[in-house]
Amino acid sequence: MALNETHDAGLQSWVASANTGKSEFPIQNLPFAVFRRTGKNEAFRGGVAIGDQVLDMAAVSAAKALGSAVQTQVEAAAQAQLNNLMAMSPAQWSALRLALSRALRAGAAEEAALKACLVPQSEVEYTVPAKVGDYTDFYTSVYHATNVGKLFRPTNPLMENYKWVPIGYHGRASSIRISGVDFKRPNGQLKAPEADPVLKPCNRLDYELELGIYAGAANTWGDAIGIEDAEDHIFGLCLLNDWSARDVQAWEYQPLGPFLSKNFATSISPWIVTLEALEPYRTAFTRPAEDPQPLPYLSSAANRERGALDVQLTVAIQTPKMREAGQDAAQITQTSYRHAYWTMAQLIAHHTVNGCDLQPGDLLGTGTLSGPTPSEAGALLEITEGGKNPLSLPNGETRTFLQDGDAVVFTGWCEKPGAARIGFGECRATVLPARQV
Repeated sequence: MALNETHDAGLQSWVASANTGKSEFPIQNLPFAVFRRTGKNEAFRGGVAIGDQVLDMAAVSAAKALGSAVQTQVEAAAQAQLNNLMAMSPAQWSALRLALSRALRAGAAEEAALKACLVPQSEVEYTVPAKVGDYTDFYTSVYHATNVGKLFRPTNPLMENYKWVPIGYHGRASSIRISGVDFKRPNGQLKAPEADPVLKPCNRLDYELELGIYAGAANTWGDAIGIEDAEDHIFGLCLLNDWSARDVQAWEYQPLGPFLSKNFATSISPWIVTLEALEPYRTAFTRPAEDPQPLPYLSSAANRERGALDVQLTVAIQTPKMREAGQDAAQITQTSYRHAYWTMAQLIAHHTVNGCDLQPGDLLGTGTLSGPTPSEAGALLEITEGGKNPLSLPNGETRTFLQDGDAVVFTGWCEKPGAARIGFGECRATVLPARQV
């Protein structure tokens, strides 16, 4: 990927709402989702965000409004699952993005044809935008790993392998849900000190602030993806909340790691921001000189020079009392993906070095993206130090972990001088009471 005309901060769209400077979806973004009109008996289909509208790619395909050169990509982007689009090459993705950008610019000849293909975002609902065959969750923030490790191993918070190998575990793809889908507090085995385990609702429910990385074209089973080629296999990014039952996790995680504490729900934002759209916000990937440097298969000049991304991320909580009082969710965290200890390319290279075959639409979670200061912590487990120091909210309420009725809202965006501000939308879900056991 490289900077090109689609990144020009001066571009304006004939869709006026994209030009306000406040929209998450200016013409420099153009993320993909799968949607339908709310309350209508319609099929889900692909769409592209522009301002406060969705460009209905099924309508664009039917009208052949972007021309024959990208019609194959348009047809793939119009489907109810975007896996076929994800399976294409970066050159094909880039050609579609360029065609969309040119057709949506102020003065474009396609304006008349495409106006009929717009649907207000306020009138739509979304679904998971791809068939996620597999989901892997990583652990890429050294700050999160250190903060959590201190709770259990004060004198040795990081395991020996952490700075050598990207740590991950196999998550549960079937319980991934789109933003806005609420979920029941999970039940699980809990064990208090000096007592036998019991089955009951989790009482230490937490969120984890993450990004999701959608895999693009597959690699052949048995073949590794080299770090130089890794980003050719990344379609784009979304927001991801890896809900976690900390008390269930504490009892079950030895010796094989998370299971029921993680597989009950994972929330993702609807919009996939493409890797090409994120190109202006790249930054250098660095390691402290005293730390082990990545092994050769996890290192390249390009990864060192531009492998990190400065994606700003926030967490906000809205309690039932806030909702009743008409108060918005209160922000409690802001951090950046640039603090991650391992890059996107390193995750892909490591995931496949043993011959594992990634498939289009597979999802990789970054792990909790905490930064170096307390205000950048990406989970309540860190913020409250395991529940010892309750979080104070602006309305006077406190939280150690999430209560029933609490909504957690993630947002994400990129901005820098000389580039347009682009956003990810939001990832939101509310905790419902547990099923009776």
